[in-house]
Amino acid sequence: MLKVYLSGEIHTDWRDRIVAGAEGLDVRFDGPVTDHAASDDCGAAILGAEESRFWHDRKGAGLNAIRTRRGIEGADVVVVRFGDKYKQWNAAFDAGQAAALGKSLIVLHGPEHQHALKEVDAAALAVAETPEQVVQMLRYVLTGALPETRADA
Repeated sequence: MLKVYLSGEIHTDWRDRIVAGAEGLDVRFDGPVTDHAASDDCGAAILGAEESRFWHDRKGAGLNAIRTRRGIEGADVVVVRFGDKYKQWNAAFDAGQAAALGKSLIVLHGPEHQHALKEVDAAALAVAETPEQVVQMLRYVLTGALPETRADA
């Protein structure tokens, strides 16, 4: 079984598209909590409210880091998605952590981020523009099968 950690932006359906496309493959997916409010407020909800936003965020970041570290360390492949709407510092951090741990890293972003993410892309084994390309990569890794219609055909 291939263990894949899906990191990065939480505002689009890219994770759902990868999971649906990989149906039938021997893959187990994991990822961060994608409920933005739950992710932001988990520390204060579990450990108690904070008057300072800094400490509120610090508690949440710590709890989320436990989940993220476990997921990245246990993964065979880490997919990090950079979206167009926000600067995803956490996604860049996750990509760096995956690279430092020697994980197979796939970076997913549109062409508008090629320059800004050139160092992150250089650390990746593959860079995709669509979730469907990620699915094709996973299928190839697991089965050796190429897509029916190849880009160079």
